[in-house]
Amino acid sequence: MNVGECFQLGYVIKKHGLSGEVSIILDVDVPHEYQELESVFVEINDKLVPFFIESISIKGNKAIVRFEDVNTLEQADELKGKGLFLPLSMLPELDDDKFYYHQVMGYHVIDTTAGDVGVIVDVYTSPNQDLLAIDHRGKEVLVPINDEIIGKVDHEKSTLNVNLPEGLLDIYLD
Repeated sequence: MNVGECFQLGYVIKKHGLSGEVSIILDVDVPHEYQELESVFVEINDKLVPFFIESISIKGNKAIVRFEDVNTLEQADELKGKGLFLPLSMLPELDDDKFYYHQVMGYHVIDTTAGDVGVIVDVYTSPNQDLLAIDHRGKEVLVPINDEIIGKVDHEKSTLNVNLPEGLLDIYLD
């Protein structure tokens, strides 16, 4: 299993208690859906290592986890800052008009006015605004991801319909 076949569930923020438990942040939309996890992959030295979960207690987007064979403060401390991953197959199903960012990579973006804008080459995430990076005739065009702009996604045709704000493309074409 490699990172490209997985999504990041979250990461370890610190050790918890005295017997090897860790506190984690769950970077997912609905954290409680992961209450019954049996295992996760932990990224250690650029490799995904399976860790089995003895117990997990989720509150909000944080959880206290006890992993099998992690029984000391030192072992727990070694996990601090490590990413936690699950296979893409474990992502919850979405409604037809929704998508995960990894799903739309390579999709053609079709604007209601301009027509074919280009191909999605990346997605930039930030706390304030996520952006689609589109290759438009060799230039990168950034499009905000929000309900006013993003329209219907067609997974069969690999297209994403958008309603770009007037003048957005012009900014990049100078």
